[in-house]
Amino acid sequence: MGAPETEADPAVLEPAVVDWLAIDWGTSNLRAWAMTGAGEVLACRASEKGMGRLAPGEYPGVLSELIRGWTPRDPGRPLPVLICGMAGARQGWCEAPYLPVPTAPLGTGAVTPPDAPAGLAVRILPGLCQRAPRDEVMRGEETQIAGALARDPGFDGTICLPGTHCKWASVAGGAVTGFQSFLTGELFELLATRSVLRHGLAGAGEDPAAFDAAFGAAVGESLAEPGALPAGLFGIRAAGLLDGLAPDAGAGRLSGLLIGSELAACRPRWQDRPLVVIGAGRLSDLYAAALARAGAAEPKRLHATEATLAGLRAARALMELE
Repeated sequence: MGAPETEADPAVLEPAVVDWLAIDWGTSNLRAWAMTGAGEVLACRASEKGMGRLAPGEYPGVLSELIRGWTPRDPGRPLPVLICGMAGARQGWCEAPYLPVPTAPLGTGAVTPPDAPAGLAVRILPGLCQRAPRDEVMRGEETQIAGALARDPGFDGTICLPGTHCKWASVAGGAVTGFQSFLTGELFELLATRSVLRHGLAGAGEDPAAFDAAFGAAVGESLAEPGALPAGLFGIRAAGLLDGLAPDAGAGRLSGLLIGSELAACRPRWQDRPLVVIGAGRLSDLYAAALARAGAAEPKRLHATEATLAGLRAARALMELE
């Protein structure tokens, strides 16, 4: 369903005659799709040269190399290139503004980097921000939300976007009315690899059934008593020392405690609300399972790549009207 996750080999890049290019430039990875005027994908490429690996001046060369061999159908006009994600961050290629909510997920504010490669009409999409009840920002997820709304324009509910920093966005009337972010994925990585818990989690990944059983139980515990999270986390270490808690069960317990605590904290956003979960792979499955355990309505599922492409198509259509 998604684009290749490995870096393209410049020696074997397939050619294509394209109408425009869709780009998702994340922190770790970069994906590019060659598009027809009707929004069909002709080809896709991926690279590991995300924002986290680049200095601002390196973006033009990386983009030019990745799209080499993709030529415009109309050689007399610059090839439109539409970019979402971290290329628009302050540390990225060219900072794009944050649009304050409530707002449609796609709007004015796209920027053109001054050093865009010759022959390319590059536009970088803005992110979204919130100032009350607390400061929040998102960059990239707004395009996926736009993709979900392009598929279901009348959706009124909550969109969950699992990831390193999970987002919960409230949507009504075609606009994002508010959102909340959680460092859950990053906390899991830090705790599993850099805290005292790492001693008991080494080697996890061999027993999915043990992970799932521990995950479900831990989600229930966090939902029932979210304030006990710090003690519950240390309990993983103690159970490894005293009871021989297996690495997969420990990892499942860690994941369940964190995601369960997240669900407890944002209960008003999902309880008795229509839900969409946008993501890919194991993490989205875990969020869906946790929501079921919490008694939430069964969410619709949308693959992250499909949502991103649908959002970039919608952004392209809006720009054609400008």
